[in-house]
Amino acid sequence: MFYTYLRGLVVFLLWIINGNAHYHNQDKIIDQKENYIFVAPHRTWWDPVYMAFAARPKQFIFMAKKELFENRLISWWIRMCGAFPVDRENPSQKAIRYPIKMLKNSQRSLMMFPSGSRHSTEIKGGVAAIAKMAKVRIMPVVYQGPMHLKDLIKGDRVDVNFGNPIDVSDIKRLDDEGLKQVASRIQNEFDRLDEETKPFHNNKRVNPLTYLFRIPFALIALVVVIFTFLFSLIGSFVWDPEKHFK
Repeated sequence: MFYTYLRGLVVFLLWIINGNAHYHNQDKIIDQKENYIFVAPHRTWWDPVYMAFAARPKQFIFMAKKELFENRLISWWIRMCGAFPVDRENPSQKAIRYPIKMLKNSQRSLMMFPSGSRHSTEIKGGVAAIAKMAKVRIMPVVYQGPMHLKDLIKGDRVDVNFGNPIDVSDIKRLDDEGLKQVASRIQNEFDRLDEETKPFHNNKRVNPLTYLFRIPFALIALVVVIFTFLFSLIGSFVWDPEKHFK
């Protein structure tokens, strides 16, 4: 429930700030009854929110760098939303076993950014291994839009484009050659989606007068955010998300 609530709240805040989001080819998103792996180039900190919102009511788990779990409140938030820590310098087997278990035994899909850090173009092998062992398909998606908060506030257009599901069941072995094939399929789809999205993505911004219409909603959102912060602060002391998900 908290996942759904927080997803809706953040999307509401993004609408107040930007109000210029466009989704393409949502019909290609894999059926809600089937688990899958959402993969995308990581370009901003808010692109996962747009992707998760487009695929609703499907819920996701996602990898997050372990440093994000050092703050009590942030750690509680992201754990409640299905995040699990990963040490990027020394990844353990748990980073593979946990999402496989969830994909097989829960209703939650996985959201991954196989290039690792934002703006990187290197496709990593983790997504291939998880997809193969969990026997799920890979769902590629790309975000094009403002990369910085100031441009998001200015109302620069946001485009989210969904690609064709990728089946890796034909990959016999996850050796170097097998991983290379999966990485190539993912990157090719990313490149195709980026090219397909370019004609939609332009520099047209929303009419500044629309922000006047959003002022009452912004005030409501401020109250809700304060309430959420206080609730989360209390919840972080009395509710353990890890025990809940187990």
